[in-house]
Amino acid sequence: MKIKGLRWWIIGLIAVSTIINYIDRSAINIMWPYIYKEFGIADADNKNALALITTFFMVAYAIGQTVTGKLMDAVGTRLGMVVSIAAWSVSIALHAVARSLGSFNIFRALLGISEAGNWPGATKSNAEWFPAKERAIAQGIFGAGASLGSVVAAPFIAYIYLAFGWRMTFLGIAVLGFLWIIPWLIINKNTPDKHPWITKEEQDLILDKQENKAVLTADTNVYSWRELLKFKNTWGILSSRFFIDPVWWMFVTWLPTFLKEQFGFDIKQVGAFAWVPFLFAAMGGLIGGFYSSALIKKGVPAATARKRAVTIGCVIMLLSLVSIALYLDNLKDHVNVAIALISSTLFGFQFLINNLQTLPADYFNGKNVGTVAGMGGTTAVIGTVITTWLVPVLTKTSYTSFFIMGALMVPLAWLCITYISSAKKTIAS
Repeated sequence: MKIKGLRWWIIGLIAVSTIINYIDRSAINIMWPYIYKEFGIADADNKNALALITTFFMVAYAIGQTVTGKLMDAVGTRLGMVVSIAAWSVSIALHAVARSLGSFNIFRALLGISEAGNWPGATKSNAEWFPAKERAIAQGIFGAGASLGSVVAAPFIAYIYLAFGWRMTFLGIAVLGFLWIIPWLIINKNTPDKHPWITKEEQDLILDKQENKAVLTADTNVYSWRELLKFKNTWGILSSRFFIDPVWWMFVTWLPTFLKEQFGFDIKQVGAFAWVPFLFAAMGGLIGGFYSSALIKKGVPAATARKRAVTIGCVIMLLSLVSIALYLDNLKDHVNVAIALISSTLFGFQFLINNLQTLPADYFNGKNVGTVAGMGGTTAVIGTVITTWLVPVLTKTSYTSFFIMGALMVPLAWLCITYISSAKKTIAS
């Protein structure tokens, strides 16, 4: 049996795993403003408690990014993704038996270290299955899964929570991950050079590309973490993600709390509104991928095309965040305008982030791609942990400083990726 376009089935399944990933991680952020009192937490300590829970998740996530990056390079994406999603599905199910803030912290840490594997796994799979001109599109599809996961999460979780309570919500979403493993193992039988279902035309398209040969062959130099840190391109990726990823996480973590405190939303209203910005984010991811891919087809070097997309995304984000910061007090009676500006911010983020996450495959070859991608995820988490603890302090009286902080980080990320990294491949095959 031969399947045309097998690579698109592979990236489609990774997009689905990312949707599940975001449903699982978003659940506590959506329900927390309405369940924290069950754990004896006072209103004044609400945001600090959520920051602590998020920190346990993010620290474990940072460790997991680097560790699972090595895992994907060592055992391959087929088995590596199974290990990751099975572990995080068990972890999210354990949330249902939480009895205190401490047990939530433990279960969030388990979730963080296991969910981290989705990103280096997706980046490595992208490098294995797609030529350079298609990688940003593939990464955009995968990245859209993160946004669509948040689109689905808000109304889906709000519905289950209202119907069955928060414990059954955690158990219910855990099932999704185990179901995903079945088609993944059936369809993703092997790498494209050995897969029995791949057509000759598709195999030639993938394997005739020199950079993909390096990914699939074993004779490429494999560098240690310390050796990879000697390259400027590694530092360009790591430093830019340190500054830009926290902006996304500010909204993933705090948007339900912001809507409750700024506009007095109940969980039904959160479910009705909180998905909208992430729908625009999904659109941004796909459009950003098509944009850079179109440039590459015109002869623009891959890394240069990615950087142009990053620049456009940064401009959109900066204009949107500055607008919210300047006019937030006037938006209290105009929730639709606030949602539109947040939507624009996340559109810009996803427009750029999929191109930024593709750069490890453009700069590096072979069994270094997953490792560099994982290292980038680790620095992104470090930046996110710092901003997570700043939010409760900055938002005691107003959310204006919240948006100012986001606006300041955008140009810093742009400077890092523009002036530290080059447009040349770091490691030749």
